[in-house]
Amino acid sequence: MKSADRLMHAAVAENIFPGAHLLVSHAGNIVFDKAYGRANIYTGEAVTRDTVFDLASLTKPLATTLAVMILTQEGRICLDQTLAAIIPDFAASSKADIQIRHLLDHTSGLPDYRPYYQTISRFPFDRRKPALKNLILAESLMSAIGEKTRYSDIGFMILEWVIEKVAGLSLNDFVRARIYDPLGIQNLFFIGHDRCIIEKSYAATEFCPWRRMLLIGRVHDDNAYVLGGVAGHAGLFGTAGSVHVILHELLKNFHGDPSKQLFQPKLVRLFLQKSPGSDRALGFDMPSRAGSSSGKFFTPDATVGHLGFTGTSFWMDLDKQIILILLTNRVHPSRSNEQIRAFRPLIHDEVMKQFQ
Repeated sequence: MKSADRLMHAAVAENIFPGAHLLVSHAGNIVFDKAYGRANIYTGEAVTRDTVFDLASLTKPLATTLAVMILTQEGRICLDQTLAAIIPDFAASSKADIQIRHLLDHTSGLPDYRPYYQTISRFPFDRRKPALKNLILAESLMSAIGEKTRYSDIGFMILEWVIEKVAGLSLNDFVRARIYDPLGIQNLFFIGHDRCIIEKSYAATEFCPWRRMLLIGRVHDDNAYVLGGVAGHAGLFGTAGSVHVILHELLKNFHGDPSKQLFQPKLVRLFLQKSPGSDRALGFDMPSRAGSSSGKFFTPDATVGHLGFTGTSFWMDLDKQIILILLTNRVHPSRSNEQIRAFRPLIHDEVMKQFQ
């Protein structure tokens, strides 16, 4: 991994990101695990293997999707259920017939993003979630349900609502009790505004103009922030090691490991295959045929992953049993730094060459 190591050092030197953690495993064995650069450019604090990153949209596969998997496994929801069947508020809307699977594979027809925070931040905190739900109910579809793939934060905001309704718990409490605690994971968590920031080392993200503060241990995503730090599309924090525990569990379950299983193998295989009518799996991304951030060497139809806006990502090759996790704070101190777009496929290729 010397060439990959050199590339990571060069990325820090060239200000592609201030700091990063690269972790690679093969067949369950961690073969590379190294931290680089600075968690905070102002204090000079170094990134270590214990540094906690704002995982941004990795929340979608590593929290919201896994919660849906557990509820599906227990027969409390099914993928073909419509929103109207679960949440009566949707019955009279254009979104009544959206199914759970449409939300997971981004074929719901919903818009990709709306700056809801600009409106709901004006409300007292206890009225913000109801205000968000009203805005979502009033949202128009951009295309017919199931017609095309459009990546949507809003779909995962709705999935959080579904999870709360069915489980009777917040997304935060549900994933901690049913997934993270059973796996012994301590460094994968949400930080709600109603709790103190856990005493850990955090990678700083942006100096936010409208919040007028440097974000350290507070969620970067604007919509998740005004909702209190816990949302279906963003809000999860974690270390590379903890992300690896979750992904390795999925990989083991996918291959039917006879040891105790958190997820049923058949269900994991259903979620981690390309969804009909979409270019994504259920809750996970898959490499595009050309120009994928995963590079050239991951198995196209047997790889799942996801990107996060703050500079985080993972890719997991199900056939080769390779997991590659790259966590960075590329938005520190500004989101305008987008050099990671070109860097991601380079580092992925450099690592994956070792397994060809």
